Amino acid sequence: MESKGLLKNEQLYQYVLETSVYPREPQPLKELRNVTANHPRAGMATSPDAGQLIAMLLQLVNAKKTIEVGVFTGYSLLLTALSIPEDGKITAIDVNRETYEIGLPIIRKAGVEYKIDFIESEALPVLDKLLRDYGNEGSFDFAFVDADKVNYWNYHERLIKLLKVGGIVVYDNTLWGGTVAMSEDSTPEVMKMGRQLTIDLNKLLAVDSRVQISHASLGDGITICRRLY
Repeated sequence: MESKGLLKNEQLYQYVLETSVYPREPQPLKELRNVTANHPRAGMATSPDAGQLIAMLLQLVNAKKTIEVGVFTGYSLLLTALSIPEDGKITAIDVNRETYEIGLPIIRKAGVEYKIDFIESEALPVLDKLLRDYGNEGSFDFAFVDADKVNYWNYHERLIKLLKVGGIVVYDNTLWGGTVAMSEDSTPEVMKMGRQLTIDLNKLLAVDSRVQISHASLGDGITICRRLY
């Protein structure tokens, strides 16, 4: 497996996966990960070590009502559906239903499709619609964002209103392949725009007094934000 992590030692990353992650990975997630590995954009999938932490966070906050912005083939979505209770609900938003349907047979087989409200759309209109119903403010327990980087801060401003105090939002790809610590000149051209957007986001999150944060070097970097007020 190609490392999605930023650990410099590939053997050490494999040790973490093989000792602590893969043995505890539910079979449906394993199946979905293997199916996604054949996709030309497989690198977009949530890394299983980051997924393991996300599953723990979901259960620590007793998440029942969640939002997912960016679904791809559904690894993190299935993980969430398996982690929340029987009466839990996920609002899942993605512009591409085709990739979601790659993982849908496995989601169905796992018996958790009924927890998912998949919306094929850009995310901002959906989040704005949710906010127009004042009953949604402060009602969500958890959110996961792995979508277009240019809108991460726009998502953040809306999700902070939708999350309850004590709720958590997790942002993926916040180390952008390690380029955030590289000079622009040494960054591959294809990663330059994402690098700058990620640097800007990280600076904003670091000074946002509304959230407690933890920037973790799992996968391509995840930033965990807990709403304080």
